[in-house]
Amino acid sequence: MQAVLNYPKIAVIRPQGCLNAANALEFERDMTTALAQNGISILVVDLAAVESLDSAGLMALLSTHKLALTLGRSCRLCAVAPPIRIIFELTQLDRVFEILEGEAAFSQTEL
Repeated sequence: MQAVLNYPKIAVIRPQGCLNAANALEFERDMTTALAQNGISILVVDLAAVESLDSAGLMALLSTHKLALTLGRSCRLCAVAPPIRIIFELTQLDRVFEILEGEAAFSQTEL
């Protein structure tokens, strides 16, 4: 379901399709595992291939974001398509998450 790439100090996870109640726990587990790796300070979730997102998928992202803060790390989103971005704006979670435009943005991210 997800591809995980590692840059120096950055783990990138790329979910595909729908992030919903059927797969939210697996998605959260994958993000937590990537975030917990030694030497990782930033988890970037690339949402370019995500077609839909429900409340369970949103909660998985939020839980991972809270874990990142607890660990002194960060969880950022990138390549959020307009229909998915609207969900973040309506829930005001666009103020919680740092949303990057694409891979070029996170490869130049300040650590």
